Amino acid sequence: MSQDNAITAAILVIGDEILSGRTKDKNIGAIADVLTEIGVDLREVRIVPDVKEEIVAAVNALRARYTYVFTSGGIGPTHDDITADSIAEAFGVGIDVDPRARAMLLERHRPEDLNEARLRMARIPDGADLIANPISKAPGFRLGNVYVMAGVPQIMQAMLDEIRPTLTANAPVISETIEAGTIPEGNFAGGLAAIAAAHGAVSIGSYPSMTPEGFRNRIVVRGRDGAAVAAARAEVDALLSTLRS
Repeated sequence: MSQDNAITAAILVIGDEILSGRTKDKNIGAIADVLTEIGVDLREVRIVPDVKEEIVAAVNALRARYTYVFTSGGIGPTHDDITADSIAEAFGVGIDVDPRARAMLLERHRPEDLNEARLRMARIPDGADLIANPISKAPGFRLGNVYVMAGVPQIMQAMLDEIRPTLTANAPVISETIEAGTIPEGNFAGGLAAIAAAHGAVSIGSYPSMTPEGFRNRIVVRGRDGAAVAAARAEVDALLSTLRS
């Protein structure tokens, strides 16, 4: 599949608590893992505050650019949970308590306990499909190509599991990791660039790290064409073999 026809995605994380550092995000990695597994190319991640104008602008920019947009955060019962209203504004539709969402909340709460705060979690933009929440029942929703999920990692993961079978994906990515050991990046950078230029169907990256045994380098070759990945890997292996000799 060409880059032009690739199924792509962006993640939009919403919340002042993420930007302040009070809450450490776990959802980006979880969503990225699933997208990689099913073959959707994650192209962009943004984090925005609990400010409607910022959310609306980000949603409209991302949904126009990518096949899917996945949001997390801001769909709870408090005054600063404004994601649903922001999505409605981005799409130019109304929003109100959705009978389907209210029924889901009644699976967990007694009717007399559905106060104004809890009913905020049942406010869904017009025309949206609901995303079931088997943990706390308050649903997420999908409007167009935007999937709106909770910020609590366990609940977000449950919602992600619900929508995963509905997502269209590319062919799975094949990934090959080559151990470069202690060879400095500067020694193979030029050769690696030449290999990457000659194999446009794959991506090649160099990833240095510190291990208990000391400094190590790994080169990763990724692509959807098995033969192209194998050919690029063979050239990387040959390059490293020359440098080791």
